Amino acid sequence: MILVTGGTGFVGRALVRHLVDGGYETRLLIRPSQKSPELPRGVPLEVAVSSLTDERGLRSAMVGVKVIYHLAGSEQRGGRSDLMAVDIQGTQAVAQVAAAAGVERIFYLSHLGADRASAFPVLKAKAIAEEHIRRSGVDYTILRSALLYGQEDHFTIGLARLLAAAPFIFLVPQDGRMLIQPLWVEDLVTCLVWAMHDETTRQQTYAIGGPEYLSFNQVLEMVMEASGVRRTPVHVGLPYMRILTPILEAFFPGLPVSTYWLDYLAVNRTCALDTMVRSFNLMPSRFHQSIAYLGSQDWRKGLTRSLFRRGK
Repeated sequence: MILVTGGTGFVGRALVRHLVDGGYETRLLIRPSQKSPELPRGVPLEVAVSSLTDERGLRSAMVGVKVIYHLAGSEQRGGRSDLMAVDIQGTQAVAQVAAAAGVERIFYLSHLGADRASAFPVLKAKAIAEEHIRRSGVDYTILRSALLYGQEDHFTIGLARLLAAAPFIFLVPQDGRMLIQPLWVEDLVTCLVWAMHDETTRQQTYAIGGPEYLSFNQVLEMVMEASGVRRTPVHVGLPYMRILTPILEAFFPGLPVSTYWLDYLAVNRTCALDTMVRSFNLMPSRFHQSIAYLGSQDWRKGLTRSLFRRGK
């Protein structure tokens, strides 16, 4: 049995689909909520309900579980996120209960640049969470991922919505030359599944990204081209963006941008281009070849509702 935390999120939905298609018994851990969870449709799986810090609930969820994919995180909630409770304490509880339950393997999805000494809260939280997993005594594989994209993502879909909402211009942090290494979510989950059967990936931490370094300006141009929504980029200093973003978050809860998003774009976020080829024997897809989904909808339709809708 495989347990997936964060299985209703962007990466989780893609991973669950791959696992079920591969014939693996899969169980989702979902947090208690008054709202109905967005479970993958048409996918046979089990569901366990527990918060990440409820050890009794976690023990029940891990009965019969041999492998855990720990994807749960809170940064997508922006200013409403709780990195301490979810990313740090939640991961600590998952790791401790997994060790006691006899789980054989934990896969953890982290970020490029994760470092306990980082000035960026998300990257510091991810590094602390990594240490809890390493010290648990359970075999682990940690993937520090570059910025992810794909259908229903927060990155390219968020950019397309922001472009549609922007009046004539689009605000770009700094000079837009910061480098990122976009990784297609399908390539990521393929590595996660393949690594389960590769003994050499045990006790390893990998930094992975797409096959090219792109500036944010280049990515923005490709998103405008694919989505059919074009605005004039205007470059704004990061301090001004940090002041403006929390204000916009307060007025527009569904805004696909947060202070953590700005943190990610504050410096270059890259790793070796050949890691996925060397470690997983997989050539990742190029960004412009995998964003055709951006042209399949009218980004102005339902825009107001999406901006005012408060995320989970």
